[in-house]
Amino acid sequence: MNLLAFDTSTDVISIAVTDGQQLWTHTGPGGSQASATLIPAIRDCLAQAGLGFADLDAIVFGRGPGSFTGLRTACAVAQGLAFGAQSATRPGGVPVLPVDTLLAVAEDARHQHGVHQVVAVLDARMDEVYTAPFEYDGTRWSGPDDFGLMAPQHVDVPAGWTLAGNAFKAYGDRLAPGASHVAALPTAAALLRLAPALLAAGGAVPADQALPRYIRDKVAKTTQERADERAAAALLATTTA
Repeated sequence: MNLLAFDTSTDVISIAVTDGQQLWTHTGPGGSQASATLIPAIRDCLAQAGLGFADLDAIVFGRGPGSFTGLRTACAVAQGLAFGAQSATRPGGVPVLPVDTLLAVAEDARHQHGVHQVVAVLDARMDEVYTAPFEYDGTRWSGPDDFGLMAPQHVDVPAGWTLAGNAFKAYGDRLAPGASHVAALPTAAALLRLAPALLAAGGAVPADQALPRYIRDKVAKTTQERADERAAAALLATTTA
């Protein structure tokens, strides 16, 4: 399958493209830069693979939890690119596969460190972390439907399990000091490894149903967040026209 995957839920932009045989990847700074750099970097990866948007079988993106601005950017770009690939034979555009970022963290930890029982954590800022436990049976992952949002000292890691994520530097010994820790991120390559099973299970949705997964409600947006959203919308309009 020809697949494009990307994640902007953390301070890192991660992009990957596969044609079913080879993998092309890009990693760069995220945060406030994501809205300006995501689509050009996606185009570069696709060009390296010799693919266009209409050649894709699905667009995979990290739906959250994570940075509010990052999730909105990824969702808007996934929708825009999917709609932009509409044709007479594909009137709805390219299918979109939203993937939970904490599951992608667990998969990244498995791939890098060989761990199969993972408590995934992502820094939620405001002195909290997003977290969920996942277990790999050698074929697929299982985990809860609901994810946690809590202070780092309240994260529970069962004996023999591994804590994986990006929150260790921020919270230090407050975050499960007695557990094994490994660094992991919801990389686009992890999203691609998860995609075949999720697609086979019917996880793909039409572009207009591809939505972020928010764990924390947020009432107000910062000035920078509003500026980032305007920049993402403007860039998307010019690159998909």
